[in-house]
Amino acid sequence: MGVYLVSVGAEEWFDDGEDGWGEAASAINAELRRRGLPPYVDVPLETDFAPGSGQAFEEKLSSSMAGFLALCQTHLSQEESDILCGWTVLVPFSLDEEIWLPIDSDDHESMVVGAPQVLLLAEKLAAAIDLPAETPATCDNLDLSMWFRHQAKELAATRTEPWIRDLDTAFYVALFLRAAQHAIRRGCPIVYT
Repeated sequence: MGVYLVSVGAEEWFDDGEDGWGEAASAINAELRRRGLPPYVDVPLETDFAPGSGQAFEEKLSSSMAGFLALCQTHLSQEESDILCGWTVLVPFSLDEEIWLPIDSDDHESMVVGAPQVLLLAEKLAAAIDLPAETPATCDNLDLSMWFRHQAKELAATRTEPWIRDLDTAFYVALFLRAAQHAIRRGCPIVYT
């Protein structure tokens, strides 16, 4: 169990069933129309992909975020931190202003943000810690998590850049960076599940 960031294909995105995102997709499109923007309907199909293809995104949030949140406070404004860390749905297009969706099963709202906005903020943090070029560029089933558990530790033993000081922080910087890049590259939403 745990919390995951995953990409969503068209089948699940437009599914109005209990496990689908159809209600959120409809609400997002209604808000886009209200803003005079086209609806988000070009969601790619999620099919079986070869491992390492970079066509599906799935990463688990398992380590402490304390260092990452401190990094955000140091390098981002409160509003920027809220955008980077507070979303529930990441869409692959730019949004000048986030979209707030009510959640039926809870008493709060869910924030939808644009991947281009998240990407800029994650790039700022990646530059601040000098995230290594060796960090996997595409992440399928927990590829990023596994890299930070194994290869990053080995690489950190030979490096002096700021990212080596806290691998959990570096993982979260890479996580948000790669999630935004994936959403833009594939044209698909990324959600917490």
